[in-house]
Amino acid sequence: MTDPQEITPRKARELGMDRPISRRDFFDGVATVAGVAALGSLTGCAGPGAGRPNTIGTKRLKVPSEIDYPPVLTGMQGNTSHALSVPHALRDDRFWDQAGAPEPTGERYDLVVVGAGISGVTAAHRWLERAPDARILILDNHDEVGGHARRNEFHPAGRKGPLIGYGGSQSIEAPSVWTPEGKDLLDKIGVRVRRFEEYFDQALYTGLKMYDSVFCDRETFPQEKLVVFTPGRKAPQWIAELPVAEQARKDLLMLYGHPPDWFPGLSDDRKKERLAGLTYAEFLRDVCKVHPDVLRYVQTMPNDEWGYGSDAFGAIDAWGSAGEYDYPGFQGLGLDRSKPSKYNSPSMIKGWGADDPYVYHFPEGNQAIVRMMIGRMIPGFATATEMEEISTATFDYGRLDLPRNQIRVRLSCPVVSAANDGDPATATTATVGYFDGERVRTVRAANVIMACWNMVIPYLVDELPADQKDALSKAVKVPLLYSMVQLRGWEAWRRAGISRTRFTGAYWCVAELDHPVSIGEYVRPRTPDQPINVHMISTPAVPGMSPASGSVAGRHELIKTPYDYLEYSIRDQLTRLLGPSGFDPARDIQAITVNRWGHGYAPEYATPWNLDFYPQGPFPAAVARRRAGRIAIANSDSVPAAYADAAITAAYRAVGELQV
Repeated sequence: MTDPQEITPRKARELGMDRPISRRDFFDGVATVAGVAALGSLTGCAGPGAGRPNTIGTKRLKVPSEIDYPPVLTGMQGNTSHALSVPHALRDDRFWDQAGAPEPTGERYDLVVVGAGISGVTAAHRWLERAPDARILILDNHDEVGGHARRNEFHPAGRKGPLIGYGGSQSIEAPSVWTPEGKDLLDKIGVRVRRFEEYFDQALYTGLKMYDSVFCDRETFPQEKLVVFTPGRKAPQWIAELPVAEQARKDLLMLYGHPPDWFPGLSDDRKKERLAGLTYAEFLRDVCKVHPDVLRYVQTMPNDEWGYGSDAFGAIDAWGSAGEYDYPGFQGLGLDRSKPSKYNSPSMIKGWGADDPYVYHFPEGNQAIVRMMIGRMIPGFATATEMEEISTATFDYGRLDLPRNQIRVRLSCPVVSAANDGDPATATTATVGYFDGERVRTVRAANVIMACWNMVIPYLVDELPADQKDALSKAVKVPLLYSMVQLRGWEAWRRAGISRTRFTGAYWCVAELDHPVSIGEYVRPRTPDQPINVHMISTPAVPGMSPASGSVAGRHELIKTPYDYLEYSIRDQLTRLLGPSGFDPARDIQAITVNRWGHGYAPEYATPWNLDFYPQGPFPAAVARRRAGRIAIANSDSVPAAYADAAITAAYRAVGELQV
């Protein structure tokens, strides 16, 4: 990895970093912020009585005054410093010393929801379905609805209408095995998933002879090499192109060809038990005895889906994920694939055997689902709320928090406390406090749903018992970066013959052309001379540790990484990948949005790391999500699973616990 200090002016010019790009260059300096006065300059919210048309906050909210629409913001977005400043101050026990006494707003609601992500908005939607006259307030510390489901929008010259991308939650993955609650919500808001099979052009890239690939980068190997997985090429052909040691080449040929039975004489169940005690890297190193170059080659195979590498990814899940190009070495074991192992991760067990194509995708990802719900609950927010219209609808954020609304959404308002009014066993109301950029304000609610991160809840709900706080703190979210890079055109990709690549060790582990979806009036890029978005993924979890420990260490490093370095690494890697095919970063990159999710994927139970309780139980999430009086807990951490239907199911459960 290049040190950020080594980005010389000359190198910056070569990569086009001196080209004007509208961006907000945020990096988290929260560790040096002292006191609420400083916090006030980092955050703000549309408080009571706010909601003027075409505004998304107060003057203290660090959003340019000319911007009234968060999706068009570029630079660093997501878990920015001003979104995390108050939560971090609570974590560090330095918020209340200077916060002052909370001031009641006098507002009363039937339900207050903490978190405007998929789970929080679903909770409000479900509550309203069962109590149509309810008054509901949704509070969130970010400047946008959707939580991790964030929309990135660009307006390149010459294109009719916006070019839309996703900054978080991607797709309705494997809808055939979605939870009943998830399917119920999609049905009620009119998402007919099978229509995507017509809207998603599954032959666009392959029709142009563009395929998946791997880029063996200089961070991993002495020579950089792009290897394209052209259909019909056999493993010996593309393995011969890899810049690996000769013994590693032989080992890969064995793993992809005819590996032996590594556990001869053991039953199917015992073999799977052995795999459950190993990571995939340990399986290859200690059981298969392969050359270290093999480990280097496979390290990033699981990163984009799980947020960490093969050194932390369980061997039993690698077996369950094995395909033509990924996770070789298991064929000789002769394992029964008619059903999953009990040691596979819960989401893998849930989706076992599902053959849904990966096409169920709105241009903005799952934020479309959030907007469809809010548009139905808040009059005037959206000009349309139907499936085919939501992506090109217009939105007025000034309508979110109008005093006359039955449902109000208050953005950039980090919640700082939630407590039952009296004994939780008998309380009929609860009080929720939030920071409005100047002071702590409180509202009263008959019910509260915490649809925020599990790890934050112990700092907000002080009355929870110790065992529940401990269980909540065990949900260590996995950090990741989702970047959308808007290109002038994609001819270089066509010349290279690729639509996606996996990097073996560079800062960004995946770069891929955006999903080709045309829906309603939204038209996907059709030819390589048209502007397009490139989606890039970085997974900061530090290798050589458990997923939880690696996530914590990686999050600390991510917070210290400035936007300038992220932009540099994007430009550098795309140039190394596509430069030989005519890519010029100064000419071809027109905008960059980096969605920083320091607290990203919900952690999932996985072997070998959770064998002390998984799969036999009891599970920490069951303790963590216990209702406390008038306060219930939703969010995907409470399942736990990093999927949209998990967030929806958690919301339905929380509503059901309170509406008894």
